[in-house]
Amino acid sequence: MSNVVRSALVQASWTGDKDSMIELHEDYVAEAASAGAQVMCFQELFYGPYFCQVQDAEYYSYTEAIPDGPTTKRFQELAARHGMVLILPMYEQEQPGILYNTAAVIDADGSYLGKYRKSHIPQVKGFYEKFYFRPGNLGYPVFDTAVGKVGVYICYDRHFPEGWRALGLNGAQIVFNPSATSRGLSSYLWQLEQTASAAANMYYVGAINRVGVEPLGDNDFYGTSYFASPRGQIVGEAASDREPELIVQDLDLGQIEEVRAQWAFYRDRRPDTYGSVTQA
Repeated sequence: MSNVVRSALVQASWTGDKDSMIELHEDYVAEAASAGAQVMCFQELFYGPYFCQVQDAEYYSYTEAIPDGPTTKRFQELAARHGMVLILPMYEQEQPGILYNTAAVIDADGSYLGKYRKSHIPQVKGFYEKFYFRPGNLGYPVFDTAVGKVGVYICYDRHFPEGWRALGLNGAQIVFNPSATSRGLSSYLWQLEQTASAAANMYYVGAINRVGVEPLGDNDFYGTSYFASPRGQIVGEAASDREPELIVQDLDLGQIEEVRAQWAFYRDRRPDTYGSVTQA
């Protein structure tokens, strides 16, 4: 049975300050709403630069409380105004010194549904994230939204298949993966991993990447945001690898049931044989 959800992703370049980044994304929400979008996700750490290219405590200043901080409240009002589900990737302070890479999920009536905290934290050249974030401790929640069951997995998480599976077993129909990833080997994996994860779990994936070179480093963020279908195919076309862009696509959630009836991966799982995977 068809159940089409018009869904949006936005890839943006760093504008130079937090206030203008927030205003830019407000404009993108309005543009997506005018195109009929019902759900929208922003890129990782959307209102800031990707400051993890350096290690500097100055950037702790980008943290906010979630949901009680000003940005969550501001976009709750915007979600209610446009009747749109919003996923907001931000830098969260639970308390001083306890900081997370987090995405807040806002329902179409403006209500706060909860948050996901990035589980896997890299620490390699150009991605010094352990300096800024604790590993997430909220598991792999799936949020019952106005458009269906939505999950979030953030950037580096995508290299770990276990979380994708957990989201599927928790009922996700659409999983958004907001990211900040740069050219090189990652470009090949970007096209491979998220389409493969969509196919392996038979749900939709929204892959979002920022775009451009930022002043803090030489990482060249290559955009190419896209939606992947439960068959592992890109829906429509991927975004530009150079320019900011809004993508709006229709996702037929009915295809999930159709594909699961054909492939039956969940039926044929053997969790009784997988115990060794979780042993250190």
